[in-house]
Amino acid sequence: MCFSKSKLSNVGYNPHVKNTPAHIFHYVASAAAIFLAVVVYRALHVNNPTTVALTFLLAVLVVSTLWGIRVAIFTAGVATLAFNFYFLPPIGNFTVADPQNWVALFAFLVTAVIASQLSARAKREALNAIERRQDVERLYSFSQKLLTSDNVVELLNLLPRYIVDVFGVKAAALSLPDRANIYRSSPATDGMEAHDLQLVCSRGEPRIDNQSKQAILPLRMGLRTVGSFGVSGSFLSRQTLDAMSSLIAIAIERVRAVENLSRTEAARESEQLRSVLLDSVTHEFRTPLTAIKASVTSLLSGSGLDQAQERELLTVINEESDRLNRLVGEATEMAQLDANKVELHLAPHKIQDALAAAMESSKKILGPHPVEIRLPDNLPSVRMDEARIKEVLMHLLENAAKYSAADAPIHITGEARDRFLMTSVADRGPGIDEFELSLIFDKFYRGRNQRTTVQGTGMGLAIAKAIVEAHGGTIGVTSQLGRGSVFYFTLPTA
Repeated sequence: MCFSKSKLSNVGYNPHVKNTPAHIFHYVASAAAIFLAVVVYRALHVNNPTTVALTFLLAVLVVSTLWGIRVAIFTAGVATLAFNFYFLPPIGNFTVADPQNWVALFAFLVTAVIASQLSARAKREALNAIERRQDVERLYSFSQKLLTSDNVVELLNLLPRYIVDVFGVKAAALSLPDRANIYRSSPATDGMEAHDLQLVCSRGEPRIDNQSKQAILPLRMGLRTVGSFGVSGSFLSRQTLDAMSSLIAIAIERVRAVENLSRTEAARESEQLRSVLLDSVTHEFRTPLTAIKASVTSLLSGSGLDQAQERELLTVINEESDRLNRLVGEATEMAQLDANKVELHLAPHKIQDALAAAMESSKKILGPHPVEIRLPDNLPSVRMDEARIKEVLMHLLENAAKYSAADAPIHITGEARDRFLMTSVADRGPGIDEFELSLIFDKFYRGRNQRTTVQGTGMGLAIAKAIVEAHGGTIGVTSQLGRGSVFYFTLPTA
């Protein structure tokens, strides 16, 4: 249904302003309390007007605190009549003989009315303070919930439910001018039709219906309206609604900014990655292609090469072809690992078996490096794909050999910790700067001081990391400049 102008207003409302009269029981009870005091004092022969007046005044204050100013004024009137009839001479009628008693009677009535007003005001201000505190607490809780999502669609779907949960309203709805959907806390519209929400958004003016307990307000960022929201089924102060409007608008704009920043950052990183990949792959592919091209050119030139020279050129072609094949294989494997398309054949194996196979395949890479292996015989078996872990060890051995002096030793150790087996490969290379430790396992990243002196694509450690993590393990490095680095990885024991 649409809101009619006769029902809706653009002014705020206060939940304390109610036109319903006090229950008749309150009036009867207050009058009964006065007459009970009269009966007790008459029975005890208490005739001191001051004592009686203070008692009646106390009753007026209590009634004012409990039931409000109207019942308190009624009580003050009843107390004045009872005070005059039963305790001011002549007793038993409403005539006041002594003019001073007129002053006392009038003073009592005025004091009772003023005291009841002050008491009612204090109670009202206390209630207002409690409500303001509760509003602040709810707004704080609401603001915290708004920070839990960095996705626009997710936030828009959750916002109406957050409003219902935090502020105790029956229903909530949200509309944005650039989206056709109306986001609601429940399928029921509860009187907040799409037309009403869109109309408030376009006009930028709140629409509040006190009678049906509905309010629709625009979402503003400064002078700009970014949407509208509505609540139904509960009284909320205008200040609370305005604060909610600002918080929702800020949250939506924040999430949009985060998404735009994320897209920009992703585009920048993609461009940077493309540049690094192109530079790395171009450099690595050019070297073997150049060697192959030169060898083939020499063989085709017919310049009278002897058999040994021809064999040497063919060996160069064979080795560089293997190198090209390995580079293409690494790139393909990295893509498969990123897409989680590599199937692992897990079974209990000894880490010594994978290490022996890796050492055999890395003989040429290790060259003159002495390798010291310290693996206890009682190491537990690990659940692993032996071929993949062999590949991890090959990458770590190759990395240690590349970045160490020709005769620098390489140390391999292993130990069981909790339910994991840790294997370490230590070198005596130049070490890694603290800044680079967090980047060393990134794809295509190579040490900034070795990029031009050491061959490689920067994919080896990234592949090793992906394989180890696919096994449920972890990989890391500790390093000290000038002293070398220790690369280690853990695998769960069988």
